[in-house]
Amino acid sequence: MRSPSHDILFEPVKIGPVQTKNRFYVTPHATGNGHLNPNMAIGFREMKAKGGWGVVSTAITEIGPDCDLGSHPVERLWDEHDLPVHTRQAERIHAHGALAAIELGHAGIRARNFLSGLPVIGPSTWPALRPEMPMHAKAMSLSDIRAFRAEHRRAALLAKRAGYDIVYVYAAHDISIFTNFLSRRTNRRSDEYGGSLENRARLLREVLEETREAVGDRCAVALRFSVHEFVSDFAIRSDGEGRDVVAMLAELPDLWDVNLSGWSYDSSSSRLAEEGFQEPYTAFVKSLTTKPVVGVGRYTGVDRMAALVRKGHLDLIGAARPSIADPFLPQKIEEGRYDDIRECIGCNHCVATESYGVAVRCTQNPTINEEWRRGWHPEEVPPAAKPENILIIGGGVAGLECALTAARAGHRVAVAEAREELGGRAANEARLAGLSAWRRLVDYRLGQLRQMANVDLYPASAMTAEDAVGFGADRIVLATGSLWRRDGLGSSHAVPIAGLTSGMPVFTPDDVFTVDAFPHSVLIYDDDHDYLGSVLAEELARKGKHVTLMTPLAEFSSWTAQKLERDRIVARLLELGVELLPLARLDAIEAGGVRFRAGLARTEQTRGCDAVILVMARQTDGNLKSEILARGFAAERLHVIGDAEAPGTLAAAVFSGHALAETLARGTALSDFKRDRAVVEG
Repeated sequence: MRSPSHDILFEPVKIGPVQTKNRFYVTPHATGNGHLNPNMAIGFREMKAKGGWGVVSTAITEIGPDCDLGSHPVERLWDEHDLPVHTRQAERIHAHGALAAIELGHAGIRARNFLSGLPVIGPSTWPALRPEMPMHAKAMSLSDIRAFRAEHRRAALLAKRAGYDIVYVYAAHDISIFTNFLSRRTNRRSDEYGGSLENRARLLREVLEETREAVGDRCAVALRFSVHEFVSDFAIRSDGEGRDVVAMLAELPDLWDVNLSGWSYDSSSSRLAEEGFQEPYTAFVKSLTTKPVVGVGRYTGVDRMAALVRKGHLDLIGAARPSIADPFLPQKIEEGRYDDIRECIGCNHCVATESYGVAVRCTQNPTINEEWRRGWHPEEVPPAAKPENILIIGGGVAGLECALTAARAGHRVAVAEAREELGGRAANEARLAGLSAWRRLVDYRLGQLRQMANVDLYPASAMTAEDAVGFGADRIVLATGSLWRRDGLGSSHAVPIAGLTSGMPVFTPDDVFTVDAFPHSVLIYDDDHDYLGSVLAEELARKGKHVTLMTPLAEFSSWTAQKLERDRIVARLLELGVELLPLARLDAIEAGGVRFRAGLARTEQTRGCDAVILVMARQTDGNLKSEILARGFAAERLHVIGDAEAPGTLAAAVFSGHALAETLARGTALSDFKRDRAVVEG
């Protein structure tokens, strides 16, 4: 039973002509499906509606060919041809008692228009998209503005016909034509749409009024607005023009959806910001409007959610990433099953996958975006046709996820872990600077497994091949992980680095958790290019070490750019005094330092240090598998998962563990899944 203190979260909220069943609101966010994978998108959102969310929203939805975002996977409502998909989506959301919201959007100067060939448009002639793209937007004439207003109105009417309950006017982040008009950086006009804030807000006011006139009899009109920007010039700030815009338009929308700009701040990872990080910037909005307000902050703490409503900060608890990590979060809170909540760890793996234009993946929830495609459910696994005894060797997140899913299918499961502590690399890395939230990966799975009568956990139980075969299991699963290479091989090094036996202390990330203390001056060579090199640099710098971070690439922790972290990580390292050496290829390790070739000219240089940490490639160990097979164990009943199969991300390890158990229960192969298919015309 839930705590009475949380009853407030299950009160209905009136939004214009519609009413929610509770205060849980899935705000618009990317899914990676776009208009090319409509069935996957519908399955993704329907699962959240099943999980108890009061409102479920689409991602940004293009309103016409002049705001084509190209390869970026967004949805479309260009014309009537797009109606069937949206009608079906609204129906599937409604089937579970949730309201359906659609975020109509025009990307303005962030549009590509590669497909349509139309010029990118904006308030002024200004560089489009990103600085590295040689494109400029066309300054919109008054007739262009009228055409845009008509285009937005037409899309709103189509959204109403599709059955949506809430229609968004999108003026958030830097992916909105309204933001372009509001900003003095991009609006250089001298007519009635430029100059004063009232003029710069004119287009937004007009479209809000026209949208309400068009659909307000049945649909609520929401305004999504970034109240604070983190830019140096002409920023819209919560104590300046951001506040002024809210005051100016306070009663026009039926709902205020407020956040930060740009996206890297709005979706800050847990490494860079705590839960509720948006509150100092958005708290003022309720004081200026009588309309309900929804906001986000990667909320997973139920007490904090209830407190936000009580103190009048928010009327609705918005979520994007927490709703991906646990689509059933509202239902679990309603039923008082707090320990069953799969909390978002804020790693931004979902953001990283979407940035590649593919369906989002989640480190916590391996079933996301597999609802329609593979029929996976975040809380349910089909019962196994023939329950078996399964031995899993390795208690990292791949092994724990496999054990949990197999046990839910009805198998008898034993997990043997060589170390005293279960959790593998996730448990280790959660001890490092900024990664404490990652402990949730382990805690959730252990918490579930310890409640199950058909699961046995054996820490401090190293297994030989003889032990494994002698256990008498029907299946053996190897989830033994991988180790960081000590030989200097990596993505930029096909041959070992010279001098590994020079006498200089050389470590890998595996050693960090066992070494009592590092020398004062440490050089970290990062040829992995994800988060760990920079995390280790931060960890040691905070302990007072002199740290040099070296990489052969031009950028540090380059893959973290996909997670919206890289630039802020580099800024943090500089603040901590970490010396950064990009474009530096490590050639040799010597007794008192290293030799490396720096810059594009590859000039050889030396650098003194007391120790080196090599963050290179990882390697697996196939010996245990070979030895088990040599003892006559059937190859088709021996499985390898996670990093033991192929070193990768924690999300990939969790997915691998889940996928094995799921396919065993279903009697399918991982390659068996449905695909959205294009319709051939003419």
